[in-house]
Amino acid sequence: MIRWTEAGQERSAVWRSALGVPPPARVVVADDRMTAATAYRLACEGTALLWRGDFQNARQLLTAMGRRCKPAAPDAGFHRYRQARSQRARTLGMLLIPYEEDHVIPLRRAPDVREACAEVYGPEAPPAVGQLRELLGLIGAHEWRRQGVPVPALGGARIHPHYGVFSPVRGEYVDLVAEAPLPGDRLAFDIGTGTGVLAAVLAKRGVRHVVATDLDQRAVECARDNVTRLGLDDRVEIVRADLFPPGRAPLVVCNPPWLPAKPASPLDQAVYDPGGRMLHGFLSGLAEHLEPDGEGWLILSDLAEHLGLRTRAELLAAFEEAGLRVAGRMDAAPRHQRPKDEEDPLHAARAAEVTSLWRLTS
Repeated sequence: MIRWTEAGQERSAVWRSALGVPPPARVVVADDRMTAATAYRLACEGTALLWRGDFQNARQLLTAMGRRCKPAAPDAGFHRYRQARSQRARTLGMLLIPYEEDHVIPLRRAPDVREACAEVYGPEAPPAVGQLRELLGLIGAHEWRRQGVPVPALGGARIHPHYGVFSPVRGEYVDLVAEAPLPGDRLAFDIGTGTGVLAAVLAKRGVRHVVATDLDQRAVECARDNVTRLGLDDRVEIVRADLFPPGRAPLVVCNPPWLPAKPASPLDQAVYDPGGRMLHGFLSGLAEHLEPDGEGWLILSDLAEHLGLRTRAELLAAFEEAGLRVAGRMDAAPRHQRPKDEEDPLHAARAAEVTSLWRLTS
């Protein structure tokens, strides 16, 4: 629950956060009369603002507050970059909006967000309060889910990401899986399937049965939705599991998070892997889940190496420790726009980044 005082009365409501953010301890009521400078100062001090004014004015206020957040310096390094982003998220998360029953926002010029909210928060919707920033992200995710993301490796068919599941907008890792020589077409495991895009690519390439796993229930539901949309239910099986399903396969594929750092939210879990847990879990368990002469495909960006979070020598040592050898490697440069942004504090690392598909055998 979240509690505040309004018009001299103590009030409370259900606190709504899909990302598991705790409710703020201090809350004041705000409306169209509040300036961006005042809102930013209060938010930095840890005071949340429950908005009672015009919805579109709240969006403009959030943008104005964002301009006041200090970005990391160009040479700040990875950890200061993360600190600046975390501080920005905390500050902007202090602008709150109310919900009535059925996900209705009781503010002037508020959009109809009932369908988008039901996808994330569920159909039961008591009065609540939540972050405007989260709602805007949820609205954007709803549009991605509705329209889908075209995947050339699927012949232009679309993958529909759900909220909190990483979208396959970085096509280079998908293309690597679409182009690598298959060691067989009978069975494959896809570890940490997310949207199910790699499982779908393998099935489209002719693999007769793909078992795709993920520990996140949202990802499991998302992958099942996409497999059904693509008409691949008879070839792709989605299982909720921590890494491997039972048994062995001639091909085991994994695209783990790239950076061995702590995620700041569930949305970060596709990129940040604390201590390299998933990477090392995949490597240490791969040999016992490969059939003789089978291959494990590790799809991994080297961004961590350019940021000083992991060395190539450490990665190769992890292969050796797991009893694996490198049968081959395919590389691809990223095609997204961030490496071209010279204002990005991580520009040098992003410009040098390469994504590789490591073909591993036991």
